[in-house]
Amino acid sequence: MVYAQASPAGIRKASLQVGAGFSNADTDYVPNRVNGITIYADLDFLHHLGLEGEFRYLKDGGTNIYEKTYEVGPRYSRSYGRFSPYGKVMYGRGVFNFTYRDRRTANLAYNMIAFGGGLDYRLLQHVNLRGDYEYQHWFGFPLHGLTPSAITLGAAYRF
Repeated sequence: MVYAQASPAGIRKASLQVGAGFSNADTDYVPNRVNGITIYADLDFLHHLGLEGEFRYLKDGGTNIYEKTYEVGPRYSRSYGRFSPYGKVMYGRGVFNFTYRDRRTANLAYNMIAFGGGLDYRLLQHVNLRGDYEYQHWFGFPLHGLTPSAITLGAAYRF
């Protein structure tokens, strides 16, 4: 009898993907929807659990109002063939820029939490397409807080 056995090859300790996308959002401040960009990175270090970092910039085309967010948090995903649905909870900082009295500009920053999810589709071995939805709550924003929501369509390179 032969007792030799090869050790497993190609076992990955972690998976990293970095991507960007086009975002469309309801800012909860201006009446119209605004557009922008999102840059994200996912590091999946356990079978279904990982960490996501995200930067989003949204600007109203008619004014100088914009929102920038910097977020990080855990992400849970499952794989079904080429499809990988996921959910995420993020914490971060939001920067809000707007014009007030006599055309002066204010730039204020708030802590925030976000909940979201989406679907990654493996187009090629190292390329994923993404559809993402995110709901945010900015703490301390005057009156009731700020609660923007955004959808993002993008693509990522998976290392």
